Amino acid sequence: MEDPKLLPTGPLERKVRQRKGTVEAIKAKLRQKLSCSVPKVKRTLTDFFPVLLWLPKYRLKEYVWGDLMSGLIVGIILVPQAIAYCLLAGLEPIYGLYTSFFGNIIYFILGTSRHVSVGIFSLMSLMVGQVVDREVYLAGFDLSEESRQSVALNSTENYNTSAEIYMKAFDMECGKECYAISIATALTFLAGTYQVLMSVFRLGFVSVYLSAPMLDGFATGASCTILTVQAKYLLGLKIPRHQGYGTVVVTWINIFKNIHKTNFCDMITSFICIAVLIAGKELQDRYKNRLKIPLPTELLVVAVATTVSHFADLSGQYSSSISGAIPTGFIPPKVPNFELMPRLAMDAIPLAVISFAFTVSLSEMFAKKNGYTVRPNQEMLAIGLCNVIPSFFHSFTTSAALAKTMVKDSTGCQTQVSSVVSALVVLLVLLFLAPFFYSLQKCVLACIIIVSLRGALRKFRDVPALWRLSKTDAVVWIVTMCSSAFVSVEIGLVVGVVFSMICVVAQTQNPKVSLLGQIGNTDHYEDMDNYSHLVGIPKVKIFRFQAPLYYANKDYFLKSLYKAVELEPFFEKARKRKLEKRAKDLAASRPDKENGDVSVDLIVSELEFHTIILDCSSIPFIDTTGINTFKGLLKEYREIGVDVVLACCNTTVIDSLRRSSFFGPDDKDMHTLFFHTVHDAVLFTTLSTAASDSTTPV
Repeated sequence: MEDPKLLPTGPLERKVRQRKGTVEAIKAKLRQKLSCSVPKVKRTLTDFFPVLLWLPKYRLKEYVWGDLMSGLIVGIILVPQAIAYCLLAGLEPIYGLYTSFFGNIIYFILGTSRHVSVGIFSLMSLMVGQVVDREVYLAGFDLSEESRQSVALNSTENYNTSAEIYMKAFDMECGKECYAISIATALTFLAGTYQVLMSVFRLGFVSVYLSAPMLDGFATGASCTILTVQAKYLLGLKIPRHQGYGTVVVTWINIFKNIHKTNFCDMITSFICIAVLIAGKELQDRYKNRLKIPLPTELLVVAVATTVSHFADLSGQYSSSISGAIPTGFIPPKVPNFELMPRLAMDAIPLAVISFAFTVSLSEMFAKKNGYTVRPNQEMLAIGLCNVIPSFFHSFTTSAALAKTMVKDSTGCQTQVSSVVSALVVLLVLLFLAPFFYSLQKCVLACIIIVSLRGALRKFRDVPALWRLSKTDAVVWIVTMCSSAFVSVEIGLVVGVVFSMICVVAQTQNPKVSLLGQIGNTDHYEDMDNYSHLVGIPKVKIFRFQAPLYYANKDYFLKSLYKAVELEPFFEKARKRKLEKRAKDLAASRPDKENGDVSVDLIVSELEFHTIILDCSSIPFIDTTGINTFKGLLKEYREIGVDVVLACCNTTVIDSLRRSSFFGPDDKDMHTLFFHTVHDAVLFTTLSTAASDSTTPV
């Protein structure tokens, strides 16, 4: 009696799932959404305002010290960075403080992450600044440093005539700085609206197209642009920001052309500040396990530099560029200018995508690290409202920032109460301390920005390791970085996403294929090219294709199969026709016709195998082109006496094949064409061949 373990498994019975009709499903969904009850209202409120869920459970004695310390430290770091990043955004320093204040307060109410620090971010500031400078330039304003002033438009002698006409067209009565913040707030409102809509329609899946190598390359390329844009401040050069593509190349050319105009006061100050900031960062990195709190190096540099600049009158004596007056208090809120938004609709898309991508990825990363969960859709809604609401209060685009989030995590942050503390620190500066930054040199702010890029620029050192790990990821990183740095940040984002997707498609078009052999006396089969001592099945070829089978790789599938089994049906049929014709000619020339029959029998028996088993375990889906390819293979090989059977298909592939009647009417041939394991297919073909051989007359 045969061992039942060696017999092929019969077809499994699929579960029958009762699906509701479309109308019934819609009605059930509407009843669920439109029903109202006290628990549902409570759940809706806590879902929209997560602070209502965790704040009543706040453990005061356990959490307050960590939140207070982390919030205070982040606030101290945030103030000089908020002022500095306004150089990137092409705006006055006060707007960076507004952005940091409102961003922290709103995320405290709406965010689900306990550690993310939301506020001003260098990359967002750069992208906003590029749009602001472009629009200001198109309006006819002078982009040079000397032209920065805030007077009304009716003082037409201070502005170009084209600027006056352009501003009157939009019914705006303000100067260059007023127009710049109008552009920034309109852009921020649009970006936030896109993010809110993406949250409402649950389009967060867009972030899956932003791979880690692409984001790293994008951040590094943008960092090169930021470094280039700030380099002129280190030397005290008054060069307008380049408009258009190739900012990095053109800016460095202009810097070297104007190198003779270097302000030595700014250059010496920059050298000292960079040395101190880097030394502080290195000490922080080296002794981070011993230091309970981060070193407030930026604040120390700002305080000392401002004091020296004020008492030495560096602006008056050496023409050093300074921050100027920073007003205290808040400007009355204002509705963003909707007339500007059609011009900015496309510019807001990359801002929205990058902002939510960084926020969601950081929130998930730190949630996993600290053992809790976040809701990505709510995170997208939170960052969207962190842009929409502050846009009415003269703020620009915000995002989660890695450096400040890491500081919060390392200094004992427990909840978003720390964000409120950071906002209070910024509020203190807004209400009382802002005038003290009047004499702060812009080169000091540029030094803070440049030193903060150390982490992104260090990614260059990781490229060799990335190349060894994955050449595809390394190429994606290089292409994205180069396009972001040497073309533009927005183009770099588009190029990175498109190139990443092309790489994925290319991998499916040229996947790995292999012939399988049996592992000893087991029921497992593996690649014969990669493993030794595998046993080939007599008269059977087992072929594995490791990719979805669809229109783009159909030809590659056929070519690789023909090459692996060393038998192409078309050529085999042509060869047989020639041999048959030769045999018939030979039979016609001889009276004995049996010779021709013998010749034809010899032709048929020349094949080395009688069955091809297609291992479909690595085929996640199949389209109509792939189905037709399977049908064509089945027909063509059957014509030359070779059977083709499938093994290890998932239910998606099986359902696609059944809908196309691949297994015949009512799936009557399914038990002979499909098997749940490769071993089942091998046993079936072996037993079938043995049975047919035993019934063949001798």
